[in-house]
Amino acid sequence: MDKLSKPFDAANFLKSMTSSPGVYQMYDKDGTIIYVGKARNLKNRLQTYFVKDKQPPKTRALVSHIVDIQVTITHSDVEALLLENTLIKKHLPRYNILLRDDKSYPYIALSTEQSYPRISLYRSSKKKSGKLYGPYPNAFAAKEAINFLQRTFKLRTCRDAYFNNRSRPCLQYQIKRCSAPCVNYISEKKYQEDIRHAQMFLAGKNQKIIHELRQQMDKAAENLDFEHAAYLRDQVTYLQQVQTTQSIITDKKNIDIIFLLIRHGIVIVQMLYIKSGELVANKSYIPMTPKYFHPDEIMRAFLTQYYLQQPSDSHWPNEIVVSVDFSERETLMKAFSQLAKKQINIVINPKTDKKRWLALAEQNAEYALNKLLNDKGKNKERLETLMQALELTSIPHRIECFDISHSHGEATVASCVVFDTDGMQKKDYRIFNIKDVIAGDDYAAMHQALLRRYQKYVKNQAKLPDIVLIDGGKGQLNQAQQVFDELNLHTTTLLAISKGPSRKAGLETLHLAKGSRMIVLSPDSPALHLLQQIRDEAHRFAITGHRQRREKKRKTSILEGIPGIGAVKRRALIKQFGGIQAIKDASVETLSKTPGISLSLAQSIFDAFHE
Repeated sequence: MDKLSKPFDAANFLKSMTSSPGVYQMYDKDGTIIYVGKARNLKNRLQTYFVKDKQPPKTRALVSHIVDIQVTITHSDVEALLLENTLIKKHLPRYNILLRDDKSYPYIALSTEQSYPRISLYRSSKKKSGKLYGPYPNAFAAKEAINFLQRTFKLRTCRDAYFNNRSRPCLQYQIKRCSAPCVNYISEKKYQEDIRHAQMFLAGKNQKIIHELRQQMDKAAENLDFEHAAYLRDQVTYLQQVQTTQSIITDKKNIDIIFLLIRHGIVIVQMLYIKSGELVANKSYIPMTPKYFHPDEIMRAFLTQYYLQQPSDSHWPNEIVVSVDFSERETLMKAFSQLAKKQINIVINPKTDKKRWLALAEQNAEYALNKLLNDKGKNKERLETLMQALELTSIPHRIECFDISHSHGEATVASCVVFDTDGMQKKDYRIFNIKDVIAGDDYAAMHQALLRRYQKYVKNQAKLPDIVLIDGGKGQLNQAQQVFDELNLHTTTLLAISKGPSRKAGLETLHLAKGSRMIVLSPDSPALHLLQQIRDEAHRFAITGHRQRREKKRKTSILEGIPGIGAVKRRALIKQFGGIQAIKDASVETLSKTPGISLSLAQSIFDAFHE
């Protein structure tokens, strides 16, 4: 049965959904995009479509036609908004019909001929007095900009007849979206200053406004005018929030971004399509790859097959940014340039914007891989292969995996992750804070974690997992055997997975407690790929738990642990953002705008908060 004819499994789909900002596209059984939306948190937003109670009729109708959902992760909510607009204009989905009309493009109008100019949405082919900014792709985007300008600069939006007949402020003043010029709560000079800043914003001069407002804020504070200083501070904060700048608009070329991800025997080639400086599409390819192919061979083969089959009059990119270098790169560039009848560059090790695009492609590739790994059909196939490899009598339905993490014996934790036929079961994950063992004694730590875990199983008479997987060798496996013997548990298969001498993936050795057997599976074995996936997840979860315990124990600012961030730069960051949470929420580009913070240092700060 074709993928788009299967009923949509919302529960399984949401299980692997990311919480990052991004755009989602909903498809019907014909493969047509029927709705495009954006979200600050994709998982939270998409969950709302599948809550059965209190859904409006439109949502019920939309959901009834969904057979697939594709997502594109973006750097920020603002970037997601731009991509959403691009996709809606391109595909015209029928459930986005309210975002389209037959009028001319909308503009933002400022009635600059007046003493107290009004800001408004304007659509017309006729010339209007004052100044127009735009056009905007749709009314929604223009209204978003007006709302921001109201919140930041408190400009009036009311019509002149209403403005001229007010005797007291309206509700817009009460909710801090207007400075009430109608009743002279603000002088004409100060209001014109706000208008000037709004014009600078609409002209894209954000950084210049922020610098100017900061100078005014410092001057107001020196003059003990703290109320005005706070007002200016709020304006700076709003401007910094909207200036989560998109890397997508700084380079106006057409660029294809290609990231190659190989993990657990699966190859993902992730492409982002940048047209005229905007991210317009995102697609994952899963090529059929022969055994033992190296990444450079896969990249070369993919580029050759993908681009050389294009007609010469197709829309070729100006540049192709790839994550892996490969032989014959110059030859391919010449072939592509000849076919496209223009110079085509293949770029490796990109800088600035292209480097961030490549990181975004990697993030989308990770999502595509997780979605694939949580496919029920594929999981069943891999579990059957594992049953055969371990010579079990039945398919294992539940696997629990343990790993230990610490820093030279400090803040030792053990992780337990759970896998079943539906994929990784995060709700069943557990972290064990290890106590009363010698620092660095991994065997004792493993023994304690296993004993605490399975004592509860015995007490509650719960069903044991089919396999207990240990990240380690014979020593750790012996600890598992001791615990299960102590608890008189004999139905579970005890298995350890240890890395080879080079610690390279694919060269692991499996240790079975039963019969003290060692098994070496082929690097392309689906059973090995499954065990690698579970082992890697246990390792990730253990490191996360260890870091959280260590940070809580140390009770120090995360900033203090970042190389290159001293007292002066910490103060600059706090002054720029007002607090740790705002620093955590900022993008790399926004962080780099802090005085003294380079782009590489901003990346280090971002990584420290999001590891």
